[in-house]
Parts: sequence; structure tokens; C-alpha cells
Amino acid sequence: MTRIAIIGGHGKVALHLSALLTEQGHSVTSFIRNPDHAAEVAATGASPSVLDVEKSTTADIAAALGNHDAVVWSAGAGGGNPARTYAVDRDAAIRSMDAAAEAGVGRYVMVSYFGAGPDHGVPEGHSFHAYAEAKAAADEYLRGTDLAWTILGPGSLTEGPGNGLIEANPDDASSGTQTSRANVAIVAAAVLDLPATAGRTIEFRDGTQPVAAALDALQQ
Repeated sequence: MTRIAIIGGHGKVALHLSALLTEQGHSVTSFIRNPDHAAEVAATGASPSVLDVEKSTTADIAAALGNHDAVVWSAGAGGGNPARTYAVDRDAAIRSMDAAAEAGVGRYVMVSYFGAGPDHGVPEGHSFHAYAEAKAAADEYLRGTDLAWTILGPGSLTEGPGNGLIEANPDDASSGTQTSRANVAIVAAAVLDLPATAGRTIEFRDGTQPVAAALDALQQ
């Protein structure tokens, strides 16, 4: 049994993921900001734990991550407020990486988005700009750590079915990048069991290839 920490445990992807992981026999701690969400998180089989990462120090987060084998960052400010977006999606995310290293948690999976990076192309003044900048900075920081990191870049999130069928690292996104949140959870659970995905950025969308086969093809 692996002990997995999910930061941002009440998010839709995280709820799918905690249910999947607990069904697989893992022990999951889901960190949430609002204690009112504890019952919904517990219903997935995870153990809810209140931790406001926006206000927590690196030492606070390290203490919370102790005795875990892996961490999944699935938190986000939700947009709308640039200052809070930078505080959560960049600054708190980076503190969580330092905290994971401090706590001896070597495996770190970041849920980012399709097209993230310094060349994201989102113009300044656009409502998505702060998020794009924050994710680019956090992802780049993670790549520079000694953690066994994997960055996941799902496309536009939908409530579609989690059928476990994706297209990984598509060459052409002109036909769209829609990705069901349930499939994002399936991919996150899969990479946690695949040490060979460490050090990789994996962009994906809903497709026709089973997740296991799609990830295996990336390792060829």
C-alpha cells in the first residue's frame, strides 16, 4: 500500500482520484481548505485533513506531508483574482515542492494544463493570464528540483465519462483538447504506479487509446 497525499482534495479531479486510489488499496490523505468539505472527501475513502496551503509555510506543509510516499498537486485558486492565483498556483505550489523534499516525499505529480509554459501565448490583461503565468513558473520550478516529478497537461476539462481512453502528447491540437476530469484522475493514478514517467511532461486529451497503452508508448 502506498501513502498518497492530494493537495486540493475537494476539487473534482481530486475527488475522482481519491476514489480511484482508495479502490486500488492505497492510503490517501486529501488536504482541503474548508472543513465543511470533509464529509464529501471522506465519502471517497480518503482521510480529509484541513490545510490552507495559501497561508501555510513550507514547514507547515512538510509536517503535513510526513509519512507519505507521493504527493499530487491538484489545487488551484479558481481564477478571477490574479493576486490569489499567484499566491496559490505559483507560490503555494512551489512551497509544496520544497516541503515534499524536506519531508522526504520523493514522488510528486503536478496537475497542470495543456499548453502550459513560458510560451503560453495568453496576452496580458486576459483573465487567464495570471493562471498561465503562475502555472508556467510552478512547472518550471518543479523541473529544477530533485523530486521524481511528473507534470500532467490535460486539455479543456469536461464532465465527460472516465472511459480511460486518451491521446497522449498529440501533435495537432486544432481539433480540440477536451479532456474529462475522470480521465485526468485515471492518468494521475496510472503515473503514480509508473516510476518511468518521472521526469516527463505528459500532455493529453480524450482519445481512443487506453491509458496504460498510451503511457507505455511514451516510454518506448
